[in-house]
Amino acid sequence: MLKILFVCHGNICRSPMAEMFMKNLVKNSGLEKEFFIESAACRTDEIGNPIHRGTVLKLKEKNVPFTDHRARLITQEDYGFYDLIIAMDEENMGDLKRKFADDKENKCHKLLEYAGLSRDVADPWYTGNFDATWSDVEKGCKALLTSLKTPESAQ
Repeated sequence: MLKILFVCHGNICRSPMAEMFMKNLVKNSGLEKEFFIESAACRTDEIGNPIHRGTVLKLKEKNVPFTDHRARLITQEDYGFYDLIIAMDEENMGDLKRKFADDKENKCHKLLEYAGLSRDVADPWYTGNFDATWSDVEKGCKALLTSLKTPESAQ
């Protein structure tokens, strides 16, 4: 089973959107039993808070099931547990490198790199644009799943 952890700043917008979409994507691909997917925050701002209402509305609009997720902080133990830790932006990558001693096992990656893009996933906390974030998350997660289904690219 491949274990994936999506992370963003507060774990209320982008990373839970990616978590719920990826869970739905693997389920619809018949691969649900092959993956364990969760999300966490790099910072403490939103710990314990539910998914942002904008993310909830976007998930409902796209018919993506979601749970009563509460933001949690990424831990040192997460590095040993998860196979991949997928960040939404460069700030998150910096947080992960500091927390995990420069990521010696190469587990930490930006989501959009799987789609061949070097830019960050748009942050709707600042932009208010959940459509742009959805587009980024959808593109990144689909490309991530495709890369994981290709034997030579599996981590």
